[in-house]
Amino acid sequence: MPLSVSLSIAGDTTVIELSGELDASTAPDFHQTIEKAAGHGTTTVEIRMAGVGYMASAGLRSLVFAQQKVAPNVTIKVVGAIDPVARTIRTAGLHHSIVLSDG
Repeated sequence: MPLSVSLSIAGDTTVIELSGELDASTAPDFHQTIEKAAGHGTTTVEIRMAGVGYMASAGLRSLVFAQQKVAPNVTIKVVGAIDPVARTIRTAGLHHSIVLSDG
C-alpha cells in the first residue's frame, strides 16, 4: 500500500499526516515532507500516524532523520500510532527522544 503524506501548519505546530505503509519504498516521500517541515520554524512537528498500518526499519530511520533535520529546540511528537507501530518505536528506544502520544 502506498504512503499518503500531507503537511499543514496549525499555530506553532507543523503537522505531518501519514497514511499507508512506511517502508523503504515510501520513506523518501516522508523525508521530502520532513525537509519542508524543518524550514517552517515551528516549535513542534507533530507526526500523525493513526493511518499507518505498518512501519519497517526504514520508518524508524525516517524518525531519526526527522530528529536530525529539525532545530534542537523543536519537539517531535508521534501521535496515534497503532500498537505494533508504537511498540516498534519503543523497542528501538526512540520514545526517549520523541514524544509518543495516543492522540
